[in-house]
Amino acid sequence: MPLQQLRQHGQFLALSRQQPNLFASPIEFSLDDGTQVFIRSPGIISFTPSKPEGKDIVLSSGVHGNETAPIEICDELVQGLLTGQFSARHRVLFLFGNLPAMEIGERFVEENMNRLFSGAHSKGPGLVNAERVRAKELEDAVADFYQQGEQTGQNYRCHYDLHTAIRGSKNEKFAVYPYRHGQPWKKSQLQFLFACGVNTFLLSNGPTTTFSYYSSNEFGADAFTVELGKVAAFGENDMSRFAQVRETLLALISQDEVALPGYDPNALHVFRINQVINRTKEDFRLNFADDAPNFTDFPLDYVLAEEEGVQYKVQEQGEAIVFPNAKVAIGQRALLTVVPTSL
Repeated sequence: MPLQQLRQHGQFLALSRQQPNLFASPIEFSLDDGTQVFIRSPGIISFTPSKPEGKDIVLSSGVHGNETAPIEICDELVQGLLTGQFSARHRVLFLFGNLPAMEIGERFVEENMNRLFSGAHSKGPGLVNAERVRAKELEDAVADFYQQGEQTGQNYRCHYDLHTAIRGSKNEKFAVYPYRHGQPWKKSQLQFLFACGVNTFLLSNGPTTTFSYYSSNEFGADAFTVELGKVAAFGENDMSRFAQVRETLLALISQDEVALPGYDPNALHVFRINQVINRTKEDFRLNFADDAPNFTDFPLDYVLAEEEGVQYKVQEQGEAIVFPNAKVAIGQRALLTVVPTSL
């Protein structure tokens, strides 16, 4: 029986990956402390305390299937909640995004899921592959979770979409703050992520089709895409490097409030996005080493990338690269550039 396995061992993710048919229909049950558990489908599970304290928390991982450290962190948190190791004080929804991609150890099976939110899954060719169908399912789960919280008087929403990067980084842990449409950037959120070990922040300059932007724009959630290090295979992560984020997320779930460090601008690196460079032709190429880490900067007018008929150059002093990937599908982002700024 899956319920007995879940209560004894908390192996929700393992069952979702290996026996997804167990969760083909929604399952709801109570834990000994009165917490209501709702399994919507494989990889989607929420916990609602008998008397929730006001926060609606969404933690997503595995939107890219080979980004394993955040998956392992969230799996451990789910196990702890299911087995009674600790209790949730707030409503929390865990989303393990791309289960088939996890099984093959790849970023995705057919299409990059983190370009399919805010309705992008149903545009163009529509729901033609598993990633597009799953992106819509994840959106629907977030929408229902927040709307149910609103009906029961919950007064705060957040969503941390947890990732690891393809390549190394001069700043190991960093977060992308979705475009705020004129709303102020919140220093308290930078303090929270700093407590997680994140000291570098990218301020987005426009709407995107990422998961964190969806929650931020549609539901007013404090939302971030959080990069916690470099991709590694399951079981090969040095989990001591993630102790801060695990403990801070546990505190977010299980305590009324999280004790945060004071805001210290000297301890943080804040950048604004300057250029979004898309691959538009087959011959697109990057003009720096494949192992150049994120946040490497180049001199003014340096040609960062080129394709037939166009060169993409450094425009400002101190401009640095983030998320370079020349192999993306045509029309998708191949490179971001960022320049230092302050809040």
